[in-house]
Amino acid sequence: MPALESLRGIRVVADGSAIDAARWDGDGAAVVILRFAPDEAFGLDARAVDIADQHAIVVEETGLAGVWLSAEALGAHVFPRVEWPIPTERPALAQGLVAGVSCKLWLSAAGGGLLLTAAAWAVELEDRLT
Repeated sequence: MPALESLRGIRVVADGSAIDAARWDGDGAAVVILRFAPDEAFGLDARAVDIADQHAIVVEETGLAGVWLSAEALGAHVFPRVEWPIPTERPALAQGLVAGVSCKLWLSAAGGGLLLTAAAWAVELEDRLT
């Protein structure tokens, strides 16, 4: 199982329709937008966001750690340690305990995904998944 690495991006808490219409900039790279809640999103590797909500909270997020995993690695290391239904429709964002640690799991349409957790739990999660 590869090590979790520090993730950087921008977290936005705002009106859901404003998040839907936001323009994210990743310095030319594609920005993966993870919608944690109807009024909250995280733009992975985003450097800036243009959002039309004057009350939006827009902050640089550095408190997450994660790792991109293949479908095979998810099946071998993550799915056996999940006690909740894994979404069958993809792409999907699921949240819950993985090996007893609070995590988010972005499942791509291609079959792989991103496992992420609070940076403070990264070492514990790695230990539990190996």
